[in-house]
Amino acid sequence: MKFPYTLQTDIFQRPDQQVFYRLYRHKDNHSGRRLVLLHGAGVAGEDTWQALLTHLELWSEILVPDLRGMGQTVSPDGGEYPYTAQEVVTDVAQLLSHLNWQRFDLAGYSMGGLISMLYKQQYSQHVEKQYLLESAAVDRGDWQASLELRRQYMQAAEYLDSDPEEGVRQFLDTISPNRKVSPLVEKVTIERLASRPDGFAYALKCVTDALHGVDREALVAAQGDVSSFIGGNSVAAMHEYQRTLAERLPNWHYYMVAGTDHSLPFQKPRQIARIMQAELERYLAG
Repeated sequence: MKFPYTLQTDIFQRPDQQVFYRLYRHKDNHSGRRLVLLHGAGVAGEDTWQALLTHLELWSEILVPDLRGMGQTVSPDGGEYPYTAQEVVTDVAQLLSHLNWQRFDLAGYSMGGLISMLYKQQYSQHVEKQYLLESAAVDRGDWQASLELRRQYMQAAEYLDSDPEEGVRQFLDTISPNRKVSPLVEKVTIERLASRPDGFAYALKCVTDALHGVDREALVAAQGDVSSFIGGNSVAAMHEYQRTLAERLPNWHYYMVAGTDHSLPFQKPRQIARIMQAELERYLAG
């Protein structure tokens, strides 16, 4: 399948960040419908979304920024510094304002899911259809278990400075304990996540700190029409909580993606894109 988009890249200058972004324009779709894709911790936007983009036809423009500490987004002096989830939300909000994007659909993967949920809570007037792919904050029904998971991530983060590969392995064992390990895929994943080890560590800390301060019930209540994707091989507690949300909330739509784990946008991009588009059509028809 030919890639259906033309690509523009640019940098949005903020006082303490040079936010790199990719803007994809569909060659044939001129509907004006827009989509923002926010990646997860440690892996840049292009790596996360490129395969999925090949199969998306219903949006005329798609924005893929690199979040702080990842990809080609850097501080002006090139250093790595801790940051908060609110700073990332503000980066995204300022970039969208700079581009004059007033209404758009919003998708977030893992850490990007948390950022997208926080953005929706603060800037609800801009967001239409929403997509979450194994979003942080809604990965366990037991909130204390979710916080304990973050403690284990921070243990992995401690290794990222001295032994990045070991830190990444510990992270993967924690977030995807049931993954089917392919040596080649594992090697590529480790290389990606270890490319900016300090940035990755700060991303994990950013999410951990945010979850310790968030009111999850209020955050979930602030969301609009959500389609939530969970890997079929991910832990049972994640599926149980997503089923509970879908049963309790008329705006929450849960999808299990068979044969995948936390790396689902890399593993089944065609299937996820197909469901995303079907869900958009349902949303527009309603």
